[in-house]
Amino acid sequence: MNLFFHIFIIFSFLLGTGEASAQIIRKAGQMIQNAFEEAKVDSTSHEGSEAAERVLLDSIHLSDLERQLQEMRLNEMLLRAELDNAVNGSQRADSIRKAEQRHRIDSLRAITPGVPVCIEGDTLFLIYAARGGYSANDRAEMISNAILKIGKDRRIRRDSVYMLENDNYIDIMYGNKVILSITDTDALWQGTTRQDMARHYIRILDGKIRYLKNENSFAMILKRAGVFVLVLVFQYLMFKLINYLFRKLRRQIVRHGPHRLHPFVIRDYELLNTRSLCRMMVYASNIIRYAVLLALLTVTVPILFAIFPQTEALALRIFSYMLNPLIMIGRGIINYIPNLFIILIIWYCVRYIVKGLRYISEEIHNEKLRIAGFYPDWARPTYNIVRFLLYAFMIAMIYPYLPGSESGVFQGISVFVGLIVSLGSSSVISNFIAGFVITYMRPFRTGDFIKVKDTTGNVIEKTPFVTRLRTIKNEVITIPNSFIMSADTVNYSLSARRYGLIIHTTMTMGYDTPWRTVHRLLIESALATQGVLKDPKPFVLEMQLDDNYMCYQINAYITDADAMPQIKSDLLQNIQDLFHAAGIEMIAPHFYATRDGSASRIPPDFRN
Repeated sequence: MNLFFHIFIIFSFLLGTGEASAQIIRKAGQMIQNAFEEAKVDSTSHEGSEAAERVLLDSIHLSDLERQLQEMRLNEMLLRAELDNAVNGSQRADSIRKAEQRHRIDSLRAITPGVPVCIEGDTLFLIYAARGGYSANDRAEMISNAILKIGKDRRIRRDSVYMLENDNYIDIMYGNKVILSITDTDALWQGTTRQDMARHYIRILDGKIRYLKNENSFAMILKRAGVFVLVLVFQYLMFKLINYLFRKLRRQIVRHGPHRLHPFVIRDYELLNTRSLCRMMVYASNIIRYAVLLALLTVTVPILFAIFPQTEALALRIFSYMLNPLIMIGRGIINYIPNLFIILIIWYCVRYIVKGLRYISEEIHNEKLRIAGFYPDWARPTYNIVRFLLYAFMIAMIYPYLPGSESGVFQGISVFVGLIVSLGSSSVISNFIAGFVITYMRPFRTGDFIKVKDTTGNVIEKTPFVTRLRTIKNEVITIPNSFIMSADTVNYSLSARRYGLIIHTTMTMGYDTPWRTVHRLLIESALATQGVLKDPKPFVLEMQLDDNYMCYQINAYITDADAMPQIKSDLLQNIQDLFHAAGIEMIAPHFYATRDGSASRIPPDFRN
């Protein structure tokens, strides 16, 4: 009984330790079985005399069993400790590896853009990691192709999207087709687990595939074809209607325009007559018609391309080609409004400054305002020069605010224009500087009768670059100011105003005519000429004693330089009249002295 009791205790203990190893259980069972066999042998062979010896042997065996059980429990504890250490070490290494991988991915996520999986312009999700020799771009492209193939293939039945989980990855399936595989690296890039990532992708892919199958069904294709035909018919009818309305408008303009329109007159000048206005209105109607047709095409063509998914991206591109320039112009105008205000302020300030200077210059020119040392005829040229400088200063201030002034093209054009001006304007600049100098040297004024080298006439216009003269033959001659600066200029009007202009003419008379008679007749001829001053009195100069004749010069004062050619002509006429009336023949004889005793040619009054 003691033996079985101890065996029962040991067995109960073994059953109570659910965590004992199989080796310990097998060893305990073997020992119990041996104990039963020994007990059976002992019960049959030694029932009487050896009971005490059996009890002793049982206690010895029980002690051995207890000792062996303690050893096995100790071994189990050692094995369990080693196993726990190994498992903990593996878990720690795996957690460290995952932490390092997560840290590396977090550092790369900020600089590594994901590759989008796009289906017809719609981004479903992003792929970051490579797998199995395929880069992220290759994976995204394969996933997109697989989704499109599933969505557009009408032979594939509508199965739901599901996931198939393996040891190291999860396959997202559609029927028996693999759409994509998700690894732990993909989950780390997304900051989640494989299972959560797969469930999220399943919802996205299921909705997209259902949408694609619906969009590629025969019913939807027939519907799009019908809409396409309707848009074409609408576009054709609108074209016909627009052309009909504008043809009718053009006929109305041609028929009623000449009677209802009035000429466009600016003061007394008829800028546009009724016929020209009609032609302009017809031309404007054609431009408006083309603009309306273009606007219609701008709306209908993108609609036609947007009806079918295959050309929807092209429709958006065409629409962007048409709309982007308008948006760019609109944004440019809105962004340019502050600069426009600055330009307007600068322009108005310069404008009113110029108006004030013009008022002052007119006051000086009309001699209402007098400034010491500043002549009235300087007023307008000075105003023009200052106005030019002010406008140049205004352009320099406005230039940075002009649209495109910072672009290289605009600056290159400015440099090119400046180079052309600098190369081709040397004569222009010299004329301008000469005109500036002539203005302030005041050698002549507008209206003066002057002579520039061989050109004589009245000054009718002075500009910064040229001076125009009108000759006595009414020829208008334009002379560059640089030429006037380098030539001798005679101002007859200035002499006539200040001192009295002396006109003169020369004649020759023979020695047989007394010089006093010639003097008297020339002076009388000058006094008889209209325009010649009586005071100072005309005078005669004897210019030359020739072998055969005397050279006389009559000089007379006049104040009207403009009439100098006519006064001189009248003087010559009077000289002829008076000399003929005095019986003096106006010839210059040529004599040959023969010394043959002929009479002397000396006048009788001077003979001894």
